[in-house]
Amino acid sequence: QVQLVESGGGSVQSGGSLRLSCAASGFTFSSYDMSWFRQAPGKEREGVAAIATDGSTRYADSVKGRFTISQDNAKNTLYLQMNSLKPDDTAMYYCATDRAVSPWNRLRYSGYYYWGQGTQVTVSS
Repeated sequence: QVQLVESGGGSVQSGGSLRLSCAASGFTFSSYDMSWFRQAPGKEREGVAAIATDGSTRYADSVKGRFTISQDNAKNTLYLQMNSLKPDDTAMYYCATDRAVSPWNRLRYSGYYYWGQGTQVTVSS
């Protein structure tokens, strides 16, 4: 069965960096679209970054130029490099996957069926 396990979260000061990882198993990693979402307390889950099977990427406006999504098909692992972190980036971060996600759904919660358990990122000012 599909399994996604996030890691790499932690506490950093504003301006710092973190790299999140999502270890995938139970499916053909290179054939699925992948994404990162986040959810802060009291807020809806929002799409942060997505990468399609053709390598194309999409980012939320709030993270463009600061976050980079990538994947290593040999390691079945998805990454999110986060630089210039801000307190507003504080949230639980989740990876998600599904097959053939429509381009307009790649940063939408409804576009994905499989989810990990999340890793907490806390940015202090």
